Amino acid sequence: MIEQHIEQFILSADSKALATSADGNINVVPVSSIKVVDGKIWLINYFMNKTAENVIKNADVALVCWSGMMGYQIKGKASYVTEGADFESAAAWIKEILPERIVKGLIIIDPKEVFDIAPGLDTTKQLLGV
Repeated sequence: MIEQHIEQFILSADSKALATSADGNINVVPVSSIKVVDGKIWLINYFMNKTAENVIKNADVALVCWSGMMGYQIKGKASYVTEGADFESAAAWIKEILPERIVKGLIIIDPKEVFDIAPGLDTTKQLLGV
């Protein structure tokens, strides 16, 4: 489970990027609509076609969130959903805050490792790990 202060940082970070890969081709995209639900990170897909394809083929992902010189890298296993209770909940959330957006899917990340990426720190030290 991600510590509360890291969860809050993820939600408020100025910048966020998600890295996925299928067949050795790495894809990195900026992400904006993000939520943490029951220890899992939800990312809303509006137009991440390649990212969705990659997650379906390879569940291993990395999310980096940073503000200034502070940040975290979260590695985990992702799933991609386009129906069901989680998808409906995500779509309802977005309808409230961004009614003009159409939710195409939901990426759900189950965090396995968390690293502090601030300069000068031991970035090999896991803050969360299995």
